[in-house]
Amino acid sequence: MLTFEQFLVDAANKGEAVNTLFEERLFGLVGLLHKITDALNTQDIAHELIGGLAVLIHVEEANPEHTPLTRDVDLMVRRSDLERIKEAAVDNGFRFRHTAGVDMLLYGPAESAKNAVHLIFSGEKVSPNQATPNPAIRPERKHVHGKDVLVIPVVDLIRMKLSSYRLKDQVHIKAMDAAGLITSDAENTLTPELSARLKHVRETE
Repeated sequence: MLTFEQFLVDAANKGEAVNTLFEERLFGLVGLLHKITDALNTQDIAHELIGGLAVLIHVEEANPEHTPLTRDVDLMVRRSDLERIKEAAVDNGFRFRHTAGVDMLLYGPAESAKNAVHLIFSGEKVSPNQATPNPAIRPERKHVHGKDVLVIPVVDLIRMKLSSYRLKDQVHIKAMDAAGLITSDAENTLTPELSARLKHVRETE
């Protein structure tokens, strides 16, 4: 597996500038992502990366100038697979926790949330305020730091962010829009409510 030191050497050899603090944090998140997705792939459990890290991966691919910061690993899974996920996770160094209404997998001995993978369920709402239920799982394969990962499609990610519509979701929408990811085709998939939210984000500084 690619180490952070190897990543820095590769970047230097390519003449690329590196924000070390940002990249080290991102490298840790991707490492955590690889650990849990390896476990799920071994058991053929459907999943896809969502949330801020998915935004980062899509934006980085489209236009790195607009790459947003993130600190979470969020996976969308099916609730019917939860027991299998727990078993696969435990076998690979994770522990399941349900805290404050959130299902998560903690890696290693520490209880720190920075080593947590948050589980979000397809077809459900995270909160009653969410405009629409989470979409079905239909991931795209992306190559991230030496390994393939399964990532939510941009169109589904846009809808999820507009549906949740927290401040950080609006920031992510701005980043995706600035990177050119919110195309007219993507806009045509939005409900009137989500279209109004997109318009509001675009009009807000």
